[in-house]
Amino acid sequence: MFDASDPAFLADPYPAFAALRAEGEVHHHAGLDLAITVSHSAAAAVLRHRGLGRIWTDAQPLERFASFNLLHRNSLLENEAPAHTRLRRVIAGEFGRGHVQRLRPMVARLASSMVDTLAGKIAADGSADLLEHLAQPLPVAVIAELLGIPVEDGPQLVTWSNAIVKMYEFGLPEAGRDPAEQAAADFVTYLREVVSGTPGGIVADLVASELTPDEVVATAVLLLMAGHEATVNVIGNGVTALLTHRSQWERLVSDPTLLDSAVEELIRFDAPLQLFERTATEDVDIAGYRVERGAKIGALLGAAARDPKVFDEPDTLDIGRSPNAHLGFGMGIHYCVGAPLARVEIAAALSALSTRLPGLRQAGEPDRRPEFVIRGLRTLPVTA
Repeated sequence: MFDASDPAFLADPYPAFAALRAEGEVHHHAGLDLAITVSHSAAAAVLRHRGLGRIWTDAQPLERFASFNLLHRNSLLENEAPAHTRLRRVIAGEFGRGHVQRLRPMVARLASSMVDTLAGKIAADGSADLLEHLAQPLPVAVIAELLGIPVEDGPQLVTWSNAIVKMYEFGLPEAGRDPAEQAAADFVTYLREVVSGTPGGIVADLVASELTPDEVVATAVLLLMAGHEATVNVIGNGVTALLTHRSQWERLVSDPTLLDSAVEELIRFDAPLQLFERTATEDVDIAGYRVERGAKIGALLGAAARDPKVFDEPDTLDIGRSPNAHLGFGMGIHYCVGAPLARVEIAAALSALSTRLPGLRQAGEPDRRPEFVIRGLRTLPVTA
């Protein structure tokens, strides 16, 4: 069984997933203290099964994690129907396919401007960090625009988000727990100030909706965090994969019609979210494995994405892959509401990069985040 803190595993977890898959579809992981699915069919069953839900349990002690718990207790991601239905209905229209498509020119302009800045830094200094100049600021600028929040606040929002998501990891040292609560408290204070002013964008719609004040804050924070965290990591992981598999980068440069399929393949090839948990609300059977009521099971999305029963040559990066039944955006009622927007942002970043910097290449080893559940990079030095 893999050690989720082992740097060698974090560098490339996929051989370990393949070895487990050869032994069976579901395993109990003692270190994570939950069952994990390693096949596509078992992971999909976890995501779809109505007897498996997102059941929030407050972090303890309550007085120590008041803000962290407030954000998650009132989040649509951590609730089932009817609360989930009510919360999702309020924002679903804002992220519908038609509405997002109208944002495409704006996102493309932002991506183009940021890639111009990246190119300028490369010309001046010989190399630059792609995360700093494109992957991080692009999704933050887009979601800030939609929410009606000043884009200059983006870096602070990213810092808070990065601290909060560390609480989703297994075996987090005590030293990382207090910063997560402080970041949550600062985020709550910030959003309450926005709400109490003259909010615009989606925040104004949330305030005018049926949501409680705590639900307004929690929903806005969720959109800010989810609106950038996965997209940052798909761009970082994906560009790294393309530059490592050089023929695929050159294929994209020469054939822009592959852009949409490339987005799907990058989400599949190196999943930004490796594991998504569910709790059994009744006794459930997943691929012959019994999950008793109250027990947890995780859909190991990174393993599902490399299942040879679903994907031909799953360890091969193929930006023209079709069909591509990855589970990167989830399934069922918790399917990512921001998936259409994420696709537009990733495509805009790849389009701007491949057009403006066709000779892009790595300028050194990327610095990987030392976490398992949220898989991404801290830096990606590039040159051209």
